[in-house]
Amino acid sequence: MKRFFYILFFLTIGLNALAQRQMVRNLTTFDDKRLHFGFTLALNALDFNIDHYPTIDENPKFDPSKLDVIDGVSIDGNRQIRADISSLTPGFTVGIVTNLRMTEYLDLRFLPGMSFGERKLVYNIPVEDVNSGDTDFYSIKSTFLDFPLLVKYKSKRMNNQRPYLIGGVAYRIDISKTGQEDLVRLKPFSSSVEVGVGWDSYLQFFRLSTELKFSFGLSDILDSGPKETQPQVYTNALSKLTSNMFIFSFHFE
Repeated sequence: MKRFFYILFFLTIGLNALAQRQMVRNLTTFDDKRLHFGFTLALNALDFNIDHYPTIDENPKFDPSKLDVIDGVSIDGNRQIRADISSLTPGFTVGIVTNLRMTEYLDLRFLPGMSFGERKLVYNIPVEDVNSGDTDFYSIKSTFLDFPLLVKYKSKRMNNQRPYLIGGVAYRIDISKTGQEDLVRLKPFSSSVEVGVGWDSYLQFFRLSTELKFSFGLSDILDSGPKETQPQVYTNALSKLTSNMFIFSFHFE
């Protein structure tokens, strides 16, 4: 029993010391700055929201006189062709933080940067690409210039921690190389709405913000089909594509 009280006594002293150390507030004037800057390192995962034609002959661009032959089978207009993302592939994002203080609890943030990622489309028919041959999926690699403009709503600071919500819009330009021979071609410009949650940690020399954000595409990025040397069915099956992105960020400010 005495040993138990000794353990409890020293544990109480330790917790009190830890609590006192946690009560030391770092960067006490940081949130008073009208304007400050930083940089972002993030992981991302790209996704598509895909709309299909019920059958490919409902696509106005479908030409019944030119049927694609996939894996030795002629694909007629009554076929239901479906595409999906096989799995989310990790990508990378780097950026710059520009933060404007509007009120005690509201900030306006501009976070220009670059994102690198990949999406793998799988179909319910074999994928035949004249460039890479027969594959299980069609890979679409993207390099984005990101231009998000977001509003950050912060809670009251709790010692050296501060949770927040964030939301706004983003404009992206895909600068990756695309060509007429691509099975599925994408438009370079897209817009999206973004929402997320985060947590500010005030360290001794800088503020670290950990953030999870979701970007939902607003604009259709599906471009016209490939040139005639490629099968048209992989594009003809799609009526609309929007680009989604999941981003897990670390902001250093």
